[in-house]
Amino acid sequence: MAAGSEKKPVLGMVQANGTDESCVTFVLHEEDHTLGNALRYMVMKNPEVDFCGYCITHPSESKINFRIQTRNGLPAVEPFRKGLTDLLDVCQHVLNTFETTMKKYNDQKQTPME
Repeated sequence: MAAGSEKKPVLGMVQANGTDESCVTFVLHEEDHTLGNALRYMVMKNPEVDFCGYCITHPSESKINFRIQTRNGLPAVEPFRKGLTDLLDVCQHVLNTFETTMKKYNDQKQTPME
């Protein structure tokens, strides 16, 4: 890292004046549609979420604005955190399945044919 340069934040929150915690826009830096679409899907599975969407601010910027609106006074940060955790669990399952399958394939390939 160059001298004098600051580390940019990875996550920020934007909340309009006069709104409560149930309506928040999260700003994710250095992210794109790969995370945005998958995370939106996971968050929308929560029945307490009224709206969840994201947009890429500009093609030359690598950040997304990720908006969540919830009902019944649920803070938007809760389904956001749960969506990230659930997505991480799904990714770990896919990785484990891939590695297990590759190990079986390689073991089978090394076994001599009779």
